Amino acid sequence: MNGASFHSVTLDPAKCKACTTCLRFCPTEAIRVRKGRAHIADERCVDCGECIRVCPNNAKKAVSDPLSAIEPFAVRVALPAPTLYGQFDERFSVDRILCGLLELGFTDVFEVAEAAELVSDAAAAWMARAGDGGPWLSSACPAVVKLLQVRFPSLLDRLAPIMSPMEAAARLVKERLYPGRDDVGVFFISPCAGKVTVSRYPQGLFESAVDGVIAIKDIYLPLRAALPGVTERPMRRATARGVAWAHIDGESDALAVPRAISVSGIADVIGVFEALENGKMKDVAFIEALACPAGCVGGPLTVENPYIARARIRSMEHRSAAALEPRFRAEELELSLEREVSARAGLALAPDMLKAMLLLEETELIAESLPGLDCGSCGAPSCRAFAEDVAKGDAVITDCIFKLRENLRKLGEELIGMEGPPPEQGAGR
Repeated sequence: MNGASFHSVTLDPAKCKACTTCLRFCPTEAIRVRKGRAHIADERCVDCGECIRVCPNNAKKAVSDPLSAIEPFAVRVALPAPTLYGQFDERFSVDRILCGLLELGFTDVFEVAEAAELVSDAAAAWMARAGDGGPWLSSACPAVVKLLQVRFPSLLDRLAPIMSPMEAAARLVKERLYPGRDDVGVFFISPCAGKVTVSRYPQGLFESAVDGVIAIKDIYLPLRAALPGVTERPMRRATARGVAWAHIDGESDALAVPRAISVSGIADVIGVFEALENGKMKDVAFIEALACPAGCVGGPLTVENPYIARARIRSMEHRSAAALEPRFRAEELELSLEREVSARAGLALAPDMLKAMLLLEETELIAESLPGLDCGSCGAPSCRAFAEDVAKGDAVITDCIFKLRENLRKLGEELIGMEGPPPEQGAGR
């Protein structure tokens, strides 16, 4: 399986009712409804999980690793996203949650929030060296990076080339805490589907150090059952600065970069990127863009309301214990991406330029003939998208009910014309 065809977000055909809800909300028009069920186009999907969030029939799901995936490893390290802390009420401290992960079979825990602090320092240092060429874009959200690759390739050169906290945490575990060992398994506890995909096929890296990704929703119940009986001991090392990455504004605050803005929710992210592409945002130095509403706390693999989870995490930040001496310093680590993040051909009509131009011309002609209602009854998210499908041969014009009705009306008129005029009444009397 290659990186272009693997996606964590998948469809359960047995549950799909062809309701067209998902195609109306997909930010890259990756979904079509054909022959009674939805289909997801690999080249367009960015694994944002928006279809999982809105599907009324639970037909969309994210493929992740089961808890049993840790068993083959002698050393089993959990990498909890700080979002995990917000899934539990105030009775359960971060230390108790971390100890609870050990009860589930992990032998060690490394907080992704600790790595987030190092990534913040590395990104701030990089932007200081880069100067005023921004606004620079965060590369932490994999769905946003894929959105840039598919829909906004002209903005890719604005990505801050720093690896995500998940990847930084995994590498620190393998390279600094357990160097030279091949029996160490590192598992990210994730709020989102995008992290599953990039753990298999990373963005800007040759290989991921993450051995598996377990969804928060899958680990929540066993962890919740274990917490009351846990013997709590000090385990937390991350400060409020790293934990805040779980919600919107957390990364911007951690970087402490002047003139930074934060945006969450895929629709609002698209709006900001369109404005940036149109030459606006000139007074902005940094954009923290997160695909999920309210940030990672709104991920589709979480169980708690994102705003409740955000409030809990902010409360934890205010109650944060005194910071421990850092185990690592960003300037001593290599946290940069290893290769360029390049555009994907997700929106190309054809690989050949001449053919693509001809298809574009045909698409324009077809689009002009359509009603422009974007009703979705044809199985495409918009009349423009349907016109592209027809031009490429993926649909026929009569899939549009308005064009079908028009054709039937014309056919009826032709049949009436073939019969000739009706006989005169009373002839021969």
